[in-house]
Amino acid sequence: MTFDQLVTLAVLVAVVAALILDKARADVVALGGAAVLLITGAVRPVEVQGAFASPAIIALASLFVIAYAMELSGLLDAAIEKVVVLCRRIGTTGLWVLIGLAGGASAFLNNTPIVVLSAPVVRDAAKSLGRSPKRYLIPLSYAAVLGGCCTLIGTSTNLLVNDMASVAGQPRFGMFEITPVGLFVALAGGLYLLFFSGRLIRVDDEPGPSENGGTAASEQYREAGLVGGLVGSAEAFSKSVPLQPLRAIVSLSVFILVILLSTLNVAPIAACAFAGAVLLILLRIITADEAYQGLRPEVLMLIAGMVVLGIALEQSGLASAATDALIGTMESMSPMLALIILYGVTLFATELLSNATVAVLFTPVAVSMAEAFGVSPRPFLVAIMIAASAAFATPFGYQTNVLVYQMGGYSYADFLKVGLPLNFITWAAAVVAIQMYFPF
Repeated sequence: MTFDQLVTLAVLVAVVAALILDKARADVVALGGAAVLLITGAVRPVEVQGAFASPAIIALASLFVIAYAMELSGLLDAAIEKVVVLCRRIGTTGLWVLIGLAGGASAFLNNTPIVVLSAPVVRDAAKSLGRSPKRYLIPLSYAAVLGGCCTLIGTSTNLLVNDMASVAGQPRFGMFEITPVGLFVALAGGLYLLFFSGRLIRVDDEPGPSENGGTAASEQYREAGLVGGLVGSAEAFSKSVPLQPLRAIVSLSVFILVILLSTLNVAPIAACAFAGAVLLILLRIITADEAYQGLRPEVLMLIAGMVVLGIALEQSGLASAATDALIGTMESMSPMLALIILYGVTLFATELLSNATVAVLFTPVAVSMAEAFGVSPRPFLVAIMIAASAAFATPFGYQTNVLVYQMGGYSYADFLKVGLPLNFITWAAAVVAIQMYFPF
């Protein structure tokens, strides 16, 4: 092995170990790894600069600003208040309507504020109906994760895989290109949650009806640590905001315009989102200081640091060497079996590592694997997108799981009992849907 390969491998092992042990912030770990790679010359300064200015970073930062403007306008709080009224009218069916709406909103907005706002509402509405919130909070988190798989901007993972694939020479994905697969997976997972999740979660005592069933979105609660590479505080989204109609209409209109322009390929999503965020500042819908507050730099720095690691893996030849060894064991396999295995390995890795880490590690593998089989890389890349997000078997596999884990008073076993079957259901659904919409 060359010096660059040895350094890159050592940094990779150290970063993965640090993320699993969870002794430091995930963004600090990623940036520390990037610093070592830069100092040793494994990556050049211009490549690090490119990582911090990648389209995925620009798109995410801009979308965070737009979403924060919508939140500050009171739009999300007002929508949830309407759903609370619905819950009181139609009973527990209303709770599932709210869960479904949260999943749908997560296809376009960051799912952390969606769950932060919705979880107290679900909890209090369930109590007012004499039902245990434990039956509904895990499905709420899982629905938000499933919804994020439905569009290119639904999760940072999708944007990062799209960015890494572009670096590998693949054409970029369109805004709704993965939507048929995401919807198929979300529908399969949603039906499972609707009909089976309540039977799998142990509830000792159902609470009596409560008169205190209003929204508790303003309640402050401590967010669990940084397990699994999760960073950032939910406090920015936890205060109830009165509706400001003008700000709500303008921010929502700008968001819809960004989606429309990128869908019509007028400009890339990064350019559209950036223009939209700047426009909101110029129109004074959100101040510059508020925009900086909504950026969530800890998430952006985590992704940037992992992109630097991905560049080092690619430039040093370590990724291609590992991929060649992996493909050598799959010579007698069909592309379909290779796709199934790749999805499973990615899924397992996501339960242990951050989504950004998994996307960086496995996207080059997906491209090389497809090239070795002489087939389109598209199905393999979509498999990475879905598997790197749809991990449900632990409370720390995704940030929204951490939020409901505390609020619902769940045990680790609750997530295992509900999430493990959901992993297998979405795995099977994803493979079927990928073959339907992204044939080899």
